[in-house]
Amino acid sequence: MTRHCWLILALVIFPVVPTNAQTFQFLPEVDTHFSMNSHVRVYFQAKETREGGDPTQAEIGPSVEFYLKPLIRLHGATEFDLDQAKKRVLVWAIGYRYVPSPSSPTTNRLRLDSTSHLPMKAKILVSDRNRFDLDWQNGKFTWRYRNKLSVERTLTIHSYHPRPYVAVEPFYQSQCNKWSTTALYAGFLFPIGKHVQFDPYYEHQNNTGKTPNQLLNQLGLILNLYF
Repeated sequence: MTRHCWLILALVIFPVVPTNAQTFQFLPEVDTHFSMNSHVRVYFQAKETREGGDPTQAEIGPSVEFYLKPLIRLHGATEFDLDQAKKRVLVWAIGYRYVPSPSSPTTNRLRLDSTSHLPMKAKILVSDRNRFDLDWQNGKFTWRYRNKLSVERTLTIHSYHPRPYVAVEPFYQSQCNKWSTTALYAGFLFPIGKHVQFDPYYEHQNNTGKTPNQLLNQLGLILNLYF
């Protein structure tokens, strides 16, 4: 597993494509989470995004998460992480996103998520997220399926505990009738106190849904707030 993680990280940092064919951009995001009880959490997301061949656009809206009881084995793999959902074996979520775009009609998106968490040796956490984006734009319906597999582990630096991670996420898009996008990620989670966690990351995205291919290099910064 560790060897595969380093392979993904190498591909992210050193993509084998001409640099003059790539686009670089910065993507900010804020996610605010509110725990309702031990099984339900609500969160609101506001971010700038560019994925699946879409132009750069905003994505704003709420989601509701439902999960099972915490798994004791997951406590060691998620120690010092502020996201309590990672302590659950399975998490379901349903959400709505308002997606305005400067160059096309607004998209109304229904988002369905199912995420499983698996603890490994050496306190490594493997997460597998399956997501459906169901989009309505100007009376037209499209959908896409995306599967994100991520691997992370807590480091100890004196009294501080950042969490590096790598991930890969392919997209299947109905309008292309194929797996048209692959995104590779590498980042760190930086907890600050009990309620704030920063997530700076690098993403390399290859979209083959259009001609010529889109090659995107993106730097993102997510501010996670937990209450």
